[in-house]
Amino acid sequence: MTIREILNNTAHRPWKMPTGSWKFYQEWNNAIFLHWQVELSELKKFVPNEFEIDLFEGKPWVSVVAFTMEKIRPKNLLSFPPISDFDEINIRTYVKSKNKTGVYFLSIEGGKWLSCKIAKGMSELPYRFSKTKRTANKYESNNSEFNDKLNIQFAIGKGITEKKELDKWLTERYTLFQDTEKAINEFEIHHLEWPLNEIDLEKLEFNYPRFDTLIKNEPNKIQYSKGVKVIAWGKNKKEKSDYNNG
Repeated sequence: MTIREILNNTAHRPWKMPTGSWKFYQEWNNAIFLHWQVELSELKKFVPNEFEIDLFEGKPWVSVVAFTMEKIRPKNLLSFPPISDFDEINIRTYVKSKNKTGVYFLSIEGGKWLSCKIAKGMSELPYRFSKTKRTANKYESNNSEFNDKLNIQFAIGKGITEKKELDKWLTERYTLFQDTEKAINEFEIHHLEWPLNEIDLEKLEFNYPRFDTLIKNEPNKIQYSKGVKVIAWGKNKKEKSDYNNG
């Protein structure tokens, strides 16, 4: 599907498309979603006061998403695979601001040092480098500085033809929010609905010491997706004073 066709397919969006020209194209491919229902009191320790934590049936969620970033590039330029293609892990939760719901990142890791440096410099998102290795049915990551480790072995199951409300709530998010020392950055994005598959976890090691009190036990929900093509608009920087807890 072409970029024009993606931009014209908007019926699934919760609000209108952003105005102005888009800035970046990227693909989020072969994604493994691990979702945990967490305690609100614990999650509040990780989320800035400027945001209201979004809840599903009264409960907050945190997700680990392990995927491969591919073909990321500015509009009108070609991608450069040595930098634009890399494995990524993000740990995220779900927040509200005014009339929009979106994603807030607790952590982002990339499998190439230079890609992380460029992405962090351009976006101010909290990218850091971790050694990663993936095959068709395995995803491994290790960061000795933080003592973080992720090891997933899995088998892809059948497609999910009828998504539940929670499936969409956890995946269909079209704004990314991130705080810096003095501001809040908003990133509007657009893509088609995530195609989802069932997934069988054959092995899961998740060891992130700083999230020990937040993420516990086995995931409450797991999914797999072959991926989406993503259109992104430029960074919208706002003063923290513009926010009043949503």
